Amino acid sequence: MNLSPQAEALAVIVVAVVVLWITEALPLAVTALLGAVACVLAGVAPAAEVFAPFADPLIFLFIGSFLLAEAIRLHGLDKRLAFAVLAVPWVGERPGRILAAVAVVCAVASGFISNTCTAAMMLSIVAGIVAAVEEAAARSGRPPSPAYATGLFLCVAFASSLGGLATPIGTPPNLIGLGFIRSQLGVDISFPGWCGIGVPIVAVLTSFMVFVLGRMFPAGVDRLEGVGRFVADERARLGPWNVAQRSVASAFAITVLLWVTPGVVLTVLGSDHPVSQLLRARLPEGVAALIGGILLFLLPRGEPGRRRAVLEWTEARIDWGIVLLYGGGMALGSLCFSTGLARAIGESIQVLVPGGEWGAVVLILLATAVAVLTSEFTSNTASANIVVPVAIALGTATGGEPLPAALAATFGASLGFMMPVSTPCNAIVYGSGRIPLRSMMAAGVALDVVGIAVITTAMIVLARFT
Repeated sequence: MNLSPQAEALAVIVVAVVVLWITEALPLAVTALLGAVACVLAGVAPAAEVFAPFADPLIFLFIGSFLLAEAIRLHGLDKRLAFAVLAVPWVGERPGRILAAVAVVCAVASGFISNTCTAAMMLSIVAGIVAAVEEAAARSGRPPSPAYATGLFLCVAFASSLGGLATPIGTPPNLIGLGFIRSQLGVDISFPGWCGIGVPIVAVLTSFMVFVLGRMFPAGVDRLEGVGRFVADERARLGPWNVAQRSVASAFAITVLLWVTPGVVLTVLGSDHPVSQLLRARLPEGVAALIGGILLFLLPRGEPGRRRAVLEWTEARIDWGIVLLYGGGMALGSLCFSTGLARAIGESIQVLVPGGEWGAVVLILLATAVAVLTSEFTSNTASANIVVPVAIALGTATGGEPLPAALAATFGASLGFMMPVSTPCNAIVYGSGRIPLRSMMAAGVALDVVGIAVITTAMIVLARFT
């Protein structure tokens, strides 16, 4: 393997960064910055080239999405969604239907706000449901099995992670994968295009999760008395919609409309139509997210006697750690390709992938499985930064189509459900003290295996019909 001096220096830096990411000896964002600084000092590339990914348009999609998510959380729109679903008459007090309703709320919410915030919010709601059920059971003398509470809490953790796959902004690994796909493969995946792939995957995996948790952790009773009263009381406490909530909902609706419109116009008019080209050039997802975020500082909060925007800068929580981690990971990934290191890595391990049609299948399966395994022991964002560039390099080296492998690695990086450290959602829910580690591992490994199978199948279908 003949490498340039720049590629050799980059290889050492990448190995060091991966080790630091996996061990978390330093904060992930600090490691990403350290890797970028080391590349400049080692002469891998000029500073302007190394730091260019920190101003990538997807960075601003992160920022706009964080602003919208914080406004939704701050003004309680996430709780309104949760209790609205739980109050649907079909749900009632049936254990299986309550489990399914919790899964739906978590999956839908985490498609647009942080998976971690979704899990934290739903953990408190589920804890309230469990407490209400236990109080009612103490009066009636028909308590449900303690295992059911374990299943409900696990449902919060797993569904909050799964729902992030549905949209490009659902979880940071999605945007990391999209960044590599765009910069290295020249493929732009629109908001509706991603949802067309992600939503079916989420629907299948969430349905399987509900089935498995219902079987592994049955309630042992037909009705959970106390749930209906608890949900009704909480909805009454929320009261009617206020001005701030309407403002947030308006900003969010406008943003989603701007995200979806270019893809719809492209589908209707075709890629060569002037309107399609104009929208694609002038209204990328990052700009649409910033428009929604800026609206939050203009729309009224509606407090009597005061003129305040629905979101003030002191309330705007932006996860700069994720932003810097994305920039650093993209910088290292881009340099791997520009220096030839990625091509050399792909050529050195292409013996693992057989030729012909089966080679594409093995590549997709390998990319998914490695991403899932990596995410069990390190953060999902670090897993995406590590595995997606390798999947692209390997796909290119084998002469196949690297896009399905890159998408498989991107989706796989958000799985990993076996351990409390696998995802922040797992850690939050495990901290409740209601989940035995053995139960999390047993349910998590089943979801991991099925997740690998579902993602691999979806990517094979995608490769066949695109």
